Amino acid sequence: MTATAQPAPAAGAKTAWKLDPTHSIVEFSAKHLMITTVKGRISDVEGTIYTNETDPKSSSVEATLKATSIDTRTDQRDQHLRSADFLNVEKYPEIRFRSTRIEGGKEEFKLTGDLTIRDVTKPITLDVQFEGQTKDPWGGQRVGFSAKGKIDRRDWGLTWNQALEAGGVVVGNDIKIELEVQAVRVD
Repeated sequence: MTATAQPAPAAGAKTAWKLDPTHSIVEFSAKHLMITTVKGRISDVEGTIYTNETDPKSSSVEATLKATSIDTRTDQRDQHLRSADFLNVEKYPEIRFRSTRIEGGKEEFKLTGDLTIRDVTKPITLDVQFEGQTKDPWGGQRVGFSAKGKIDRRDWGLTWNQALEAGGVVVGNDIKIELEVQAVRVD
């Protein structure tokens, strides 16, 4: 038996990284009654990051979030967010993101992509920080990223609200998004 040399990756070749949902967090927050911030998360996420070391701007991301996994630590609120007033998870069980552009350097960059909620697709830009790459104890390669962004929920048809007697509304329109993502290399 003879050993054969493996060809070097082609210039511009992309490396695939699968999101590790156990070590990734997708969180959101919104104002409640105009005076406090309520936070939640979507725990059922999957996706792939495709990195290109020689041309980082040609890297890309695809992710799917299961809307049914929304969790704000309050069952009544979670059920309302899953209802037709908001995400309508029976009709639209997934939230999807597909990147369209990357601007900046390897360590910090802006990731723009199409975010689809309730079959409405709009662009969103996230500020991303590369957190590093390491070998895990099982021989795998892992990368980490954090990201922040903000959307106006009304752009995706999430318009339910209720006016307050003292002025203002029950739910703020700006939704802040924060991500901590870990992904494992796919060989």
